[in-house]
Amino acid sequence: MSLRPVLAQRLLAAHGCVLAGCVAAMAGVAQAASVQVEVLDTGGKPLADAIVFLESADARRLTKPLPGVEMAQEKRQFVPSVMVVPVGSEVLFPNRDTVRHHVYSFSPTKKFELKLYTGTPSKPVLFDQAGVVLLGCNIHDQMIGWILVVDTPYFAKSPAGTGKALLDNVAPGTYKLRTWHARLPVGAAALEQAITVPATGMATVSVRMAGLQP
Repeated sequence: MSLRPVLAQRLLAAHGCVLAGCVAAMAGVAQAASVQVEVLDTGGKPLADAIVFLESADARRLTKPLPGVEMAQEKRQFVPSVMVVPVGSEVLFPNRDTVRHHVYSFSPTKKFELKLYTGTPSKPVLFDQAGVVLLGCNIHDQMIGWILVVDTPYFAKSPAGTGKALLDNVAPGTYKLRTWHARLPVGAAALEQAITVPATGMATVSVRMAGLQP
């Protein structure tokens, strides 16, 4: 018996397995949905600069640092004044003013100090723990900034006008949807509710934030 037909059959079978694996992998990638979170105040008005994020054990394993993150100082303000980064991200604090700044944080999540400087510090600050970081300037008391460090790749900030934050490419599953705003009392936990994300399409949810300070 010739070996050629046998080898040909084996090659075809192997090729079929590879194709099947590719199709399965592609199907897995396609299994992702979007989540739109409308954030409102107690009066029902859209709320800007709220951070929404989805937490789960699987999401935690997918978390990766975000490259090239900056929180600048411009016109004696932090820009942006509120940002969100995943755990492990490094943030640069370029000073684009003509005066020197002294950036610091005493927050338990991340304590650091960038003493009086101009330009951009040579080393970024590593945010290696989830939580809220309140920033200040030791020279300009009116300068306040916030960094929320999250242990998930699924996060977004609500825009002005609509208050609707969009999270794309979310794997299907059950999550804790958490919503945080800088006007919550210091130390207050983010709002929390359960949400199930479908395999495809879009899930929509509305969140009303109570207890915000003026």
